[in-house]
Amino acid sequence: MIEIERKFLVKSNDFISKSYKKSKITQGYLNSNSNRTVRVRIKGNHGYITVKGKSNLAGTSRFEWEKEIDINEVEQLIHLCEDFVIDKTRYLVDFKGHTFEVDIFHGNNEGLILAEIELTNENETFDQPDWLGQEVTGDIRYYNSYIAKNPFKNW
Repeated sequence: MIEIERKFLVKSNDFISKSYKKSKITQGYLNSNSNRTVRVRIKGNHGYITVKGKSNLAGTSRFEWEKEIDINEVEQLIHLCEDFVIDKTRYLVDFKGHTFEVDIFHGNNEGLILAEIELTNENETFDQPDWLGQEVTGDIRYYNSYIAKNPFKNW
């Protein structure tokens, strides 16, 4: 249950026409301690609870546990979350054997667009599409738990 991913800024909306799926996501943090986060999320018509551990020094890997729970339970738990709730639209884009998850943020994080790619190991290579921008893996400002407390509009 180790998640290995890299994160990037996105420099154009060209990915939208190449996406094969789009989902609305609302999520909040019950705990955003840097050693562990506990998140609840509504993604489409499904609810989830996720626990993530502390990232390694490079910010590429960390423990992750996720379980689907009743969406009504998530709707109740959202009221217990810290600070701001995050709203975003996620696009899934296949590119040369990998899937990029691209999030367009709304509300207090309007203007922020991030792409993540999950890898099987930290040294795995992958091709980068033209719309992918600067890598921000390990930069805590781009963690969802950070922008829930420090919205992009305030940067």
